[in-house]
Amino acid sequence: MIVGTVAFDAIETPFGKTDKILGGAATYIGLSSSHFNINNAIVSVVGEDFPADHLNLLSSKGINIEGIEIVKGGKTFFWSGKYHNDLNTRDTLETQLNVLADFKPVVPESYREAEFVMLGNLHPLVQLSVLEQMKKPKLVVLDTMNFWMDNAWDDLVKVIAKVDVITINDEEARQLTGEHSLVKSARKISQMGPKYVVIKKGEHGALLFNAEQIFFAPALPLEEVFDPTGAGDTFAGGFTGYLAESGDISFKNMKNAVIYGSGMASFCVEKFGTERMENLSEHEINSRMKEFKNLTQFDIELSAKKAL
Repeated sequence: MIVGTVAFDAIETPFGKTDKILGGAATYIGLSSSHFNINNAIVSVVGEDFPADHLNLLSSKGINIEGIEIVKGGKTFFWSGKYHNDLNTRDTLETQLNVLADFKPVVPESYREAEFVMLGNLHPLVQLSVLEQMKKPKLVVLDTMNFWMDNAWDDLVKVIAKVDVITINDEEARQLTGEHSLVKSARKISQMGPKYVVIKKGEHGALLFNAEQIFFAPALPLEEVFDPTGAGDTFAGGFTGYLAESGDISFKNMKNAVIYGSGMASFCVEKFGTERMENLSEHEINSRMKEFKNLTQFDIELSAKKAL
């Protein structure tokens, strides 16, 4: 089960710009995780201005949209941003909360026994209210951002204490803990509650921490990157979708999940918005996973001197 925004985005990068297009954390998470053999469901809210074609797209990917509330007369959440030349930094040009401002999620009864819960980036109180409606999930994954660290610290700490996995970027990890070292940051975050900590480093890959165990997955070098919007959510969808399909939440299997998350995110950035994720084939996913395997697996042969 996925909770998060289903929204409109307007994006500008050095390679072009868009008008209002489909966006939102739950949208990217859902499109990514839909490629795994699982039942997906989204809990979110949109306005009456949200096109039926967008909802039909989600349904066509096998995503249950029963939990997406449509507010009559309301307007859908809208975000607009402009990326700098390095694509690692961006400026938010406009944010319109609209119907999201008063969102009180109601989890349909049919979702409440979901074994895997993905809490997309939203106000921590919204995330907490969803958790309180769930039965006994096997794994809860949380995504958050520095905005909530600045504006809802106490509530954020409460929700972090209740999840199994947290996924944040390196800058957010440092802000959350006050530590520059990501190893120290991960240790501090684990003390707050999560058993597993995933720190995303964008084009430099991702780190997975569990107690004293650390795993690093590189990002796949790409010839062209057009739009990084939603890459982190797409990573989360691939990561959680793989775990839900396998049912194995061991550290060993989470390594595989991180690779799948990175692989899905590598597709997302190749076109604007959700376009690439909408038309992604299973053959393309399998081919990319083989690329990751070739990139990350190798045998080290010691020199005769060192072997001694």
